[in-house]
Amino acid sequence: MIKNILCFGDSNTWGLNPVTGGRFDESIRWTSQLATKLGSGFNIIEAGQPNRTLVNHPPYNGSLSGVSYLKPYLEEYALDVIIIALGTNDLKKRFNLAPGCIALGLNNLINDICDFYSLNNQHDEKPKIIILSPAFVRCRGPYKHIYEGAECKNVALKEQFKNIAQNKKIIFIDLQSLVHVSIEDGIHICENQHQVIAKALYDVVKK
Repeated sequence: MIKNILCFGDSNTWGLNPVTGGRFDESIRWTSQLATKLGSGFNIIEAGQPNRTLVNHPPYNGSLSGVSYLKPYLEEYALDVIIIALGTNDLKKRFNLAPGCIALGLNNLINDICDFYSLNNQHDEKPKIIILSPAFVRCRGPYKHIYEGAECKNVALKEQFKNIAQNKKIIFIDLQSLVHVSIEDGIHICENQHQVIAKALYDVVKK
């Protein structure tokens, strides 16, 4: 039976190229590389959306610009795994959010996912959830002023996400210790770092 894996994230899941501003092709994106590594028994559903947030435009039921629904994915697919890779956009200066507030958005999203399956009883088992912490944001390049003050929140946000994963008994992967962002914009993951994420997720999913 084919295993369905939903990759629900922002521009780093979508595969934004920090050099060109376009999208990396399927040979580079971590979602595509994960699909290749896992092989024919797995279906990777790419659901990355630039500017997606956890708090100000809730990804579960939001309807504003830059937000895609999560619920239709839950309704359409019999999901075995949901990978959540969000939180970077919430660090923008204009939102003025503390790490704890961003983490609460993640906690609420996980609760919404669990409630969906509890209420609908669509599957015998709820999908496994994997949380990726945002990579370490740097204030440089064209996003320097947009993310002003974000650097001092990186570690605290990672720890908050880790605590949620422990409390919920779900899997947590710390991207801050695995990958680095580009020197061009300080936000988006470098081309050669996508394979690192794919490898880390492959090892977890295969287990």
